Amino acid sequence: MADNMGILGRKLGMTRIFGPDGTSIPVTVIQAGPCPIMQVKAMEKDGYHAVQIAFDAAKEKHLTRAEKGHCEKAGKGLYRTLREIRLGAPAEQVVGDELTVSLFTPGDYVKVTGKSIGKGTAGVMKRWNFGGSKATHGTEKTHRNAGAIGNNTEPGKVWKNKKMAGHLGAERVTVSGLQVVEVRPEENLILIKGSVPGPSNGLVMVRKL
Repeated sequence: MADNMGILGRKLGMTRIFGPDGTSIPVTVIQAGPCPIMQVKAMEKDGYHAVQIAFDAAKEKHLTRAEKGHCEKAGKGLYRTLREIRLGAPAEQVVGDELTVSLFTPGDYVKVTGKSIGKGTAGVMKRWNFGGSKATHGTEKTHRNAGAIGNNTEPGKVWKNKKMAGHLGAERVTVSGLQVVEVRPEENLILIKGSVPGPSNGLVMVRKL
């Protein structure tokens, strides 16, 4: 099995379980898989090795004809979400195989990718952890401002990638080094220590390190 093989799932939320010594362990519960293999890509034909996995069964009316035709080739039903996992070696799986939470065992370290919670437009203090202006001594109505964003004639512009107020969150985030605490194959659940990106019911991908 490839080291970076993964599975798609939904973040159900957070809770806690108790270890053998009675310690409280905060965990994120992810309902993952089973994810059928919809396509296998090889170096000879596609220029790289990868597998395409599916998640979240869909109704026919919610898919385009192209999407429906692609799913029907695998013969595993219709799915709303498809994701590709790059591999460093030829895939051991074939089209139609299914990936389940049995891919992981307690103690494994994984990386989880999801879409972070969108927080709308935010100022520089919240978005970039700026310190803000002075609280007194003549400061008026600018306590949370960014301050100067450039010089007068040199360079005479605002530099690209200048940290300023703007949209916060709702972007792809990957967190590595998270530990699998428990796997429940009969319920398709993975319990991961700590928090993972995204809101409750958000789509996530869990991959082996």
